[in-house]
Amino acid sequence: MKNELKKRILSSIIIIPISIFFITQESILFLFFLGLLFLITSYEWININKKNNLIKFLGIVCLLLSFNSAYYFRKSFGIDFFIFTILICVFADIGGYTFGKIFGGPKLIKKISPKKTYTGMIGSFLLPLIIGLIFINYFLEEKIIFSLYKLFAYILLISLVNQIGDLIISYFKRKANIKDTGKILPGHGGLLDRLDGLTFVFLSLYPIRYIQI
Repeated sequence: MKNELKKRILSSIIIIPISIFFITQESILFLFFLGLLFLITSYEWININKKNNLIKFLGIVCLLLSFNSAYYFRKSFGIDFFIFTILICVFADIGGYTFGKIFGGPKLIKKISPKKTYTGMIGSFLLPLIIGLIFINYFLEEKIIFSLYKLFAYILLISLVNQIGDLIISYFKRKANIKDTGKILPGHGGLLDRLDGLTFVFLSLYPIRYIQI
């Protein structure tokens, strides 16, 4: 368990600066980064759905739309709001894990994801809400495009979609009888294990590019 935690921390120390570097770059490098993520997650998706060609195809289409949406979302709303959205997802995961570990309680959907609890679900809403409002206050105060009430709803909605995405990928992993989508990230598993909720979030945000806000 301790070795697993060490691997996870070491991977995070390496992954986070690299991700921040590419996210903050101009269009070409950022597009290259998204393309690389798309190829890796698609490969992992194919590996956990080897027997069903339709599911494989639909999954790859969804991943393509998701990363395409991420590119246009950053381009349309700016890097600050893009990072803000990612932070909601990151802290939704952290909140779910932390609250679940500390408080325990009844399982959420045991057949799909046996470790997830109702207290973890509450943490997945509460922590991103706190962090999101702090981020808004210190970094987005002059740039917010929504009212405070809409931002509040936005944080809760993104947290919800992030959790649904996590559960959907967990369902397919359970169906394939595997723990992780891959081994590319020591201590974490596959890239899709870390981006599961985030890909569903940007997939759900895809129509925004066609809507005038």
